[in-house]
Amino acid sequence: MPDRPARHALTHDSVAEWLTRFAATVRSVEPELTALDQQAGDGDFGANLATGMDGVRRALDALTAAPRSADDGPAAPLAAAARVFLDDVGGTSGPLFGLLFQELADALYDASPALPGTAALATGTAAGVAAIQRVGEADVGDKTMVDALVPAAKALAACPPTADPAAALHLAAVAAHQGARSTSGLRARRGRASYTGDHSRGVPDPGALAVALLFASANEEVTVLDRLPDR
Repeated sequence: MPDRPARHALTHDSVAEWLTRFAATVRSVEPELTALDQQAGDGDFGANLATGMDGVRRALDALTAAPRSADDGPAAPLAAAARVFLDDVGGTSGPLFGLLFQELADALYDASPALPGTAALATGTAAGVAAIQRVGEADVGDKTMVDALVPAAKALAACPPTADPAAALHLAAVAAHQGARSTSGLRARRGRASYTGDHSRGVPDPGALAVALLFASANEEVTVLDRLPDR
């Protein structure tokens, strides 16, 4: 008899719903992200992210319409999102989000069928940090998505492996939001914002905020940046 999913396990449907909420969140906050990127970057981040997540939503619809297979577990929606961002999304951040989605998918593929949950999220997020840092060569303090992703990874790693993924992802969202807010006072040293010099000071990094939005969307759609969780 195959292992039955544990009470706090992620499922194909719960992950697909998470990504669907993130797509709706991005559409809601795209004007805010664009305005921030116009001050601290080249202004295309919000549009690129929204276009990418529109593609993810279409990919999820295709998964729903296709017959389910043995491999169509909780990793499948994240793998579909990774393909969209790695293959179709431009800009600096598109491939980086693709790497994060791919590492999360790989961790869920490798997880025990009985408990593809918080432990896999922690493993995948940590691997996503490592992959993004290899490609982007950014550290905490460089005013990039890494400033939010590293605290989120630490928050997930601190959770018990069998913790409810929804609760763990909320803690990751809070940590990521705190990290994103901390970028406001920084001078960008990596990414397109580094070309603007001190003009980026006083503006939070849009990529870091998008990381916080990703984790927050696991539990609810975020309609404005001010609604990101603080605790």
